[in-house]
Amino acid sequence: MKELIKYIAQALVDHPEQVDVSEVIGEQTSVIELRVTKDDLGKVIGKQGKTAKAMRTILSAASSKLNKRAVLEIIE
Repeated sequence: MKELIKYIAQALVDHPEQVDVSEVIGEQTSVIELRVTKDDLGKVIGKQGKTAKAMRTILSAASSKLNKRAVLEIIE
């Protein structure tokens, strides 16, 4: 899951080398934290949050295949 979010985020931003993704794994839920530069934050969130929502939808679909739950947190 971590690699999937990193791949998507790096394709969206101007500074792909500064994309940082970390994962906190629980028993049933994984929290994936995405950090980008302040300049790229708008590109990851998108207009009215549509890009972030799409990333969360893809993450949810991929994690359901593994019978887990994953949550995406975008951190400034």
